[in-house]
Amino acid sequence: MEELRPLLETYLPSLTDKQKERFEIIADRLCEVNRSLNLTSLTSPEEIVLLHFYDSLSLLRTGLFTPGKTVLDVGCGGGFPSLPLAVGTECRIVSNDATQKKLVFVEETAKAAGLSGLSTLCGRAEELGRLPAHREQYDLVVSRGVARMNVLCEWCLPFVRVGGHFVAMKGNRGREELDEAQNAVRTLGGEIESVIDVSIPVFDRTPTLLVIKKVGSTDEKYPRMNGRIMKKPL
Repeated sequence: MEELRPLLETYLPSLTDKQKERFEIIADRLCEVNRSLNLTSLTSPEEIVLLHFYDSLSLLRTGLFTPGKTVLDVGCGGGFPSLPLAVGTECRIVSNDATQKKLVFVEETAKAAGLSGLSTLCGRAEELGRLPAHREQYDLVVSRGVARMNVLCEWCLPFVRVGGHFVAMKGNRGREELDEAQNAVRTLGGEIESVIDVSIPVFDRTPTLLVIKKVGSTDEKYPRMNGRIMKKPL
């Protein structure tokens, strides 16, 4: 991890010293715990900085992650983009995953890095999204990969308050997935606001951020049971 600090300074030059320290702690723990928990296949310093930290912080290009916003990360896995967002913003982050072991890692890593604005939520999105405590309660919902856009919308949009946003982090075929999901977006109360192209240095990757604004409440019949969502996406 000696290579990490120079990489952070090269590719994320606006970070404060404290933020750099926190990213170093996250990287150390990711590599340590990954040996037993298999959190990620990306473990070199360059991969961690660019494909985890830089990629996660590309969300800030939306201009939506302002102080005090409540953010739900659906299917956070090993804590991305949750942990970088907790370092780089003053939002209140909730990391969701169906695997408790992964959330234990995220929670313990946040504590080790001194990130008090992050909490965890274990459960399946299609079940949590029907509960009053979480339904239409978040300013922002994000998800990195996880599923195709027409499925992801039904998992994520029910969590977003009217006037809030869902931002899907997709690969270079993001526009194609968005075209496929237009009916799902409309049906669930969303409206396509923008598509933001991201270029990741060195690795020649061009992910896209699909920004959906919640313009109306989601009908109470959504989300459906997961088997139905997967069998017949909207």
